[in-house]
Amino acid sequence: MPRATSRPWAPRAAGGLLALALVFTIAVTTPWHLIDLPAPDAALDFTSAEIARQNAFRHELLRWSTASWIISVVVPLVIGFSPLGRRLYDALHIRWWVLAVPVMVAGIALITNLLTLPTDVLAQRVSQKYGLAVENWRLWVWDRGVNWAITSLGVAVLAVVLIAFAKRRPHGWWLPGAIVSALLVLGVSFAYPVLVEPRFNTFTSMPAGALRNDFLKLAAEDGVPVKDVLVADASKRTTALNAYVSGFGSTRRLVVYDTLLKDTPPAQVRLVVAHELGHAAEDDVLHGTLIGVLGTAFGITLLYLLAGPRLADPRRTAVLVALIVAGATLASPVQNLVSRKIEARADYHSLRLTNDPRDFVAMQHDLAVRNISGLEPSRWRYWMFASHPTAPERIAMGRAWAAGNGGTVPPLAKR
Repeated sequence: MPRATSRPWAPRAAGGLLALALVFTIAVTTPWHLIDLPAPDAALDFTSAEIARQNAFRHELLRWSTASWIISVVVPLVIGFSPLGRRLYDALHIRWWVLAVPVMVAGIALITNLLTLPTDVLAQRVSQKYGLAVENWRLWVWDRGVNWAITSLGVAVLAVVLIAFAKRRPHGWWLPGAIVSALLVLGVSFAYPVLVEPRFNTFTSMPAGALRNDFLKLAAEDGVPVKDVLVADASKRTTALNAYVSGFGSTRRLVVYDTLLKDTPPAQVRLVVAHELGHAAEDDVLHGTLIGVLGTAFGITLLYLLAGPRLADPRRTAVLVALIVAGATLASPVQNLVSRKIEARADYHSLRLTNDPRDFVAMQHDLAVRNISGLEPSRWRYWMFASHPTAPERIAMGRAWAAGNGGTVPPLAKR
């Protein structure tokens, strides 16, 4: 007799409950409305030359970056959903499946990386041409290799765990698989700042001085415990400006790019830090991790309903990889929608904390110009790739906040 977990209604019921929990968590942790905004208008704050430069950059870049994205999605799907996947596995001639599966995962990722190499090189050349990318080709190749290794390791661990459970419990692997996979997501989110981020950047404490003191004072006023402000050596790769918060609990860190500290006015840097404090104050990383945990558990139950006991066959590793890629791609619009709302709340937080809408608008303008950000992306690109509101949308928030608090911010393009 099969165990209770093999009953056909069990994974369906669990999947339904997880879906409800996921939707509920997203609904209650996502700020759906903060302030009424005027229609964003890039022409109000960006000169015709700035808009033309952004359009030219994106016209040259997007043909290659889009091609790379399509290849990165299509290749795993073709390998996984065709006989090619099993043929590649058989061609490995590795006796132990626990070794063959990671090699298979890494191989699919390597094939994908090699096929996207030409378009990625062309995209990098465009970024270099416009002065956005400054890293040498040796570092660029190193970054690709590290990213390939980390991604392959993560997917390989997941694949081995799921196949092992499927071999042991062909009709009930979804339950332990969902639990362990969710715990893996939780562990990675917690350890990411100390295990993964140092593979790409070196972090040093911001030197003592007025700016550091101002940041720590701002954090104290905000009620956010920040033991240190770290500076990442991003300038070895890019001229772009950025800051972020990662981790939670004892691994929480506030990081600013060294590029942000070089030429940016202190008032604008202060606003960027206030934005990141908004993420910490709202526990956005923790909430995002919870959503990731629930989403992963739901995905595993859905995977069981699609693959069932067949996942016990390691020769179907390519199918598993293809399903993971398909799931991640389909989830992207929802993830980006939630991310844009979260980022908008952090912007709103920075306005309330600093009461400085004029510098906020100037900062959003200068960041967009420096990073050559898309001002008016097409709708499908906006939904598939935009994790942040556009610069005109963020500027519209600053202007709306100023108007609601008795102030005005004149158009920047007419300065």
